[in-house]
Amino acid sequence: MAKPLTDQEKRKQISIRGIVGVENVAELKKGFNRHLHFTLVKDRNVATTRDYYFALAHTVRDHLVGRWIRTQQYYYEKDPKRTYYLSLEFYMGRTLQNTMINLGLQNACDEAIYQIGLDIEELEEMEEDAGLGNGGLGRLAACFLDSMATLGLAAYGYGIRYEYGIFNQKIKDGWQVEEADDWLRHGNPWEKDRPEYMLPIHFYGRVEHHKTGVRWVDTQVVLAMPYDTPVPGYMNNTVNTMRLWSARAPNDFNLQDFNVGDYIEAVLDRNLAENISRVLYPNDNFFEGKELRLKQEYFVVAASLQDIIRRFKASGLGCKDRIRTGFDSFPEKVAIQLNDTHPALGIPELMRIFLDIEKLPWEKAWEITKKTFAYTNHTVLPEALERWPVDLVEKLLPRHLSIIYEINQRHLDRIAALYPKDLDRARRMSLIEEDGIKRINMAHLCIVGSHAVNGVAKIHSDIVKNQVFKDFNDMEPDKFQNKTNGITPRRWLLLCNPGLAELIAEKIGETYVKDLSQLTKLKKFVDDDVFIRDVSKVKEENKLKFIQYLEKEYKMKLNPASMFDVHVKRIHEYKRQLLNCLHIITMYNRIRENPTKEFVPRTVIIGGKAAPGYHMAKMIIKVITAVGDIVNNDPLVGNKLKVIYLENYRVSLAEKVIPATDLSEQISTAGTEASGTGNMKFMLNGALTIGTMDGANVEMAEEAGEENLFIFGMRVEDVAEMDKKGYNARDYYEKLPELKKAMDQIQNGFFSPTKPDLFKDIVNMLFNYDRFKVFADYEAYVKSQEKVSALYKNPKEWTKVVIKNIAASGMFSSDRTIKEYARDIWGVEPTDLKIAPPNEPRNVVDVKAAAPAAKG
Repeated sequence: MAKPLTDQEKRKQISIRGIVGVENVAELKKGFNRHLHFTLVKDRNVATTRDYYFALAHTVRDHLVGRWIRTQQYYYEKDPKRTYYLSLEFYMGRTLQNTMINLGLQNACDEAIYQIGLDIEELEEMEEDAGLGNGGLGRLAACFLDSMATLGLAAYGYGIRYEYGIFNQKIKDGWQVEEADDWLRHGNPWEKDRPEYMLPIHFYGRVEHHKTGVRWVDTQVVLAMPYDTPVPGYMNNTVNTMRLWSARAPNDFNLQDFNVGDYIEAVLDRNLAENISRVLYPNDNFFEGKELRLKQEYFVVAASLQDIIRRFKASGLGCKDRIRTGFDSFPEKVAIQLNDTHPALGIPELMRIFLDIEKLPWEKAWEITKKTFAYTNHTVLPEALERWPVDLVEKLLPRHLSIIYEINQRHLDRIAALYPKDLDRARRMSLIEEDGIKRINMAHLCIVGSHAVNGVAKIHSDIVKNQVFKDFNDMEPDKFQNKTNGITPRRWLLLCNPGLAELIAEKIGETYVKDLSQLTKLKKFVDDDVFIRDVSKVKEENKLKFIQYLEKEYKMKLNPASMFDVHVKRIHEYKRQLLNCLHIITMYNRIRENPTKEFVPRTVIIGGKAAPGYHMAKMIIKVITAVGDIVNNDPLVGNKLKVIYLENYRVSLAEKVIPATDLSEQISTAGTEASGTGNMKFMLNGALTIGTMDGANVEMAEEAGEENLFIFGMRVEDVAEMDKKGYNARDYYEKLPELKKAMDQIQNGFFSPTKPDLFKDIVNMLFNYDRFKVFADYEAYVKSQEKVSALYKNPKEWTKVVIKNIAASGMFSSDRTIKEYARDIWGVEPTDLKIAPPNEPRNVVDVKAAAPAAKG
């Protein structure tokens, strides 16, 4: 159980984690006991740990509600421009601790729960992750929501309330096995259903042309039920909304035919409609053109746009009867950001509403649409680009297909006018790809239908402009921008690493939490012996805590003095977990060849999920676990080297492993990782980075100084050069004895004695069709790892470099990223304004006018 805080500890923690007032604690205890009794209908004799978690969650939620309603009333009255972040993924993780921190309630809750006789950490561990995302793209959306609320923007996240999120990963016999993530099984205390805002969504049907305009008829209807989750800003009383849609069958579903015959069958068939929001597609950086996925993409877009237009028509007019009728001011009041191409159908859907329902002329509708939308590109991997078959779109969304054809015709006319006779350019730039199966290129649709297009790190935005979408950039260079990704320092420092957060606050004050650029002030403590000692002590404590977790979960004895070398992210060939694996084998072979030679001990921790249908990624997991089995059980190795495959990597596990990491692995082939955000989390939490010049690593090296990262391997230019002259894996195999030995061991069954050819697919790929050139960077990687070990032997020098990295990580706050989006793309201004809290009188317009605002 958590021990009570000493007075000194309380003083230390007062600023960042909230004040412990006696009244505050008494009120929280009262709320806790009330919810245990009235909400959960339990007493202390029969209540479980989960009941206690729910009682605390409801108590904390109570403190959100007043601020949430106030914020929405404030927006209704002031009618600011609203920003809508459309995403098929929001990888939120857990909500309880983040809410306590942003409301300044953490210390008071700690104290209240301690007085009740419970351990708050044990309660926090009961919460399920909201795993409604695959990896970087979904987690970025979550960080952005936190920053938008903290910056006081009138912003909304729109997505799908998947019944099953990203699968739970089990490792059995070294293989990944997927289990359904039934995250709602026990209920979700953070969401509020809003059946009064349920909306109809149409599919299939056909298009009719009338004198009065176009009609989309004979459609099948599915209802979209909204569930709202509060998104609190940090200590500013702003609470924004994430609205997730759930699919419901209408009550007359399949019963419209009075002679349907089988009533029971018809009711059971309601599941078919409701399957739309059943499950998250588990692919990261890979396009799978399934009809259900296209339905999901249209579902979220159609529901959200109806909601956005309803709010636009009703807002700021002080009474619910009057509504806006014109749309000229729409782009001055609405900004919509498309998180990758997944919500691209928003463009033809808004056009359909303007043309068919609001009866606007094409030119006007198109002008408003373009000014409203902006598109973020997240990947340059060709297999990840969405290209939907025309036949499928025609069947599911016939009206949208005709609108897309019209958009394309006008687009091609413009190209013909600017580049007469350049038919090849027109073919390359068309929204419709004609080779083989006719497909719609959704990225081209997004670029043509948006006023701004951005990449997510400098190097990625350059590749987007100069290679992937060069033709579009030639035509409209002002459209393309960079917005380097960021992470929220609330979750990724205060929440996961309170020791470091406090230490920093002692040195530079606590306002850095909302202005992370202040971390540069730490530069002057790089040579301060006391600070060096304190920073390394925090890391040591974080490692010991994580070791406790690992020893409980993996029944392995770990060496806390060893370097924690961590590689956690989705499993993908381009991320090159195999390069790391080859280094592990190389270290193992060196220890075996010379057991008495000094070796800097390492615990190598690799984790991440493979898409269920991605055979090579699953083989990569198997080879890592197989190598681990040999290494971990070899008495010659002892505690010099351990390999752990971290099962079921997810947001809540990242919060444990990142603060305990010494070395962060960011080793994708240059030009393949758009940005990365894990790299930033490790940097902020006092790990050093070994990495290629890829994604945001480039800017991290720029900020901290390249000499303070372990940068190795080919640059983008080198990769391009090698593509020209051809990559021959065998050359490296013949030239590098340690690489040859490692590969021979994989190939000859040294790591799979009962099935010597188990890894033949991996071997074959590495030799014959490795797009990501693992062998080409092997030598540079191993040499760079030797430099890592050399520095780690000198703890003081290592920690100095750590401090330099933390001091340089301020740029990678999502607050900075969102300020750039706000000013350069959305045309809104962040504000420091604190909305009056619920216990103070309102400081805005009169309450009667505000009444409708509480309705969302």
